[in-house]
Amino acid sequence: MLIGIDWGGTKIEAVAMERDGRELARLRRDTPRHDYAGCIRIIVELIDALEAKTGRDGTIGIGIPGSLEPVSRRGKGASSTWLLGQPVEKDLREAIRREIRVENDADCFAASEAADGAGVGHNVVFAVILGSGAGAGIAIGGKAHHGPNNSAGEWGHNPLPFPDVTEIPGRACYCGRHGCMETWVSGRAFEAEYARHAGEASKARDIVDRMRNGDRLARMLWERYVDRLARGLASVVNTLDPDVLVMGGGMSNIDELYDDLPAALGRRIFSTVFHTPIRRAVHGDASGVRGAARLWA
Repeated sequence: MLIGIDWGGTKIEAVAMERDGRELARLRRDTPRHDYAGCIRIIVELIDALEAKTGRDGTIGIGIPGSLEPVSRRGKGASSTWLLGQPVEKDLREAIRREIRVENDADCFAASEAADGAGVGHNVVFAVILGSGAGAGIAIGGKAHHGPNNSAGEWGHNPLPFPDVTEIPGRACYCGRHGCMETWVSGRAFEAEYARHAGEASKARDIVDRMRNGDRLARMLWERYVDRLARGLASVVNTLDPDVLVMGGGMSNIDELYDDLPAALGRRIFSTVFHTPIRRAVHGDASGVRGAARLWA
């Protein structure tokens, strides 16, 4: 049995599944934000609960909202900043008391969709997460690609290409820079842009509903969002030219994205043609936790 943990910024999810992908049980808990020890405690509790529920022991794979420095194995590049500099792998192994495998959550997402999701049949899968943050993972030949710095796919911390004067220097990012793609195309960024113009806070789904009902401001901000997303992904297409773009995270659930993004991307890339399929993740929010389980598959 394979057990996967998706250690997210807002929730920690756990799944027990067979090697063929059939799920046996799934559990989730809210993430105790800024409580590193509390997160590890919940992970141990979820593993114990899954094994009690199934009556079986499992291998343990864990996806984290960041990555591990290749030598020290300490947390780096984490949007959940309470992981930064922590000996994440060592602490998890000591708490769980068995061998584990730990990788970036976006890499787990990419590998999951390459194995039995929207990336099946494609050699190079670029899997984008547009949630509370923005990131990506790369799968090649069905396996996550990490690179020597364990930083492959960190597209969310490239600057926005071709900024106009209103986009310079851009918003401050938790990484210490300004104008990162995450500050423009995450779900939180979309909501912040609306609040700045409308003078009131609103959830992304409600803004999209207003757009569908003819609201001009919501339509303008959606078109601006799609253009910024296209600018960022154009750099990916120009550099990597992946076989498929797989979209995940809350913003990937907006149907209009799949109508509007291909044409916007086609206008921004160097090539005169754009044939890359853009697909919604088959497993949705469960892709990350399934990919973590597959670290042992």
